Amino acid sequence: MPNAPLSPPNDPGADDAGDGTDRYQIGARRTRAPRIRDLGDDEKPREKLLAHGPEALSNAELLALLLRTGIPGSNAIDIGRQLLATHDNLNGLARTPLACYQQVPGIGPAKAAELAAVFEIATRIASERIHRAILDSPETVYDMLGPSMSNLDREVIRVVLVNIRHRHLLTEDIAIGSLSECIAHPAMILKPAISHSASGFFLVHNHPSGDPSPSAADHRLTRRIKEAATSLEIRFIDHLIIGSLTEADVEEPYFSFREAGIL
Repeated sequence: MPNAPLSPPNDPGADDAGDGTDRYQIGARRTRAPRIRDLGDDEKPREKLLAHGPEALSNAELLALLLRTGIPGSNAIDIGRQLLATHDNLNGLARTPLACYQQVPGIGPAKAAELAAVFEIATRIASERIHRAILDSPETVYDMLGPSMSNLDREVIRVVLVNIRHRHLLTEDIAIGSLSECIAHPAMILKPAISHSASGFFLVHNHPSGDPSPSAADHRLTRRIKEAATSLEIRFIDHLIIGSLTEADVEEPYFSFREAGIL
């Protein structure tokens, strides 16, 4: 009587023990990534961080510390690499909606929430630091709003109010639009400046495409806001368009109308 097969031929998981090892060795052995606990201490992300500091870790290794565990065939570092490959880099990963994280095998709701929380904390830390600074250039405004606005998947218009010494007073959302357009009238934009007795303001909006180059509509809006602000004797300091460094053809992550000599 012939021997019974080791496992049913239609059972896709019959040769997987569920712990990263093959239950049966039939034909060619599968290539399995080593588990992190099997790596040397100089390769384990936690031990490497403790010995050399967080700057010694690659982006994938930092993500592995958040993910903690892998799946059969892929350790946490492998999943980190896959996340980065899928979304280009950390900036692209931060721009990704929470639900999209879960499209990568090994990322469930809990890990997706932890990733989203870490990126939000980083954004808030950057904003808190810049909120205490003097906003007197497009660079300082970009440093404050760029980390959050470059991650948005919808076009948003914001007004940044400053006092006579260019200290930050308030940042207020004026309008939220679609993937490619956001409509706002001069009265909507100037109202916060009047209400808070601001000395001047920056107008800031993002381009979800990543390219900060101004459109014809952006030029028209800038001219209209300049005329209205001049009549009210409120300084219209600059209009910034936030893009993203992930856009391959973009040299700068923002466009400044004042730097370009338009405002």
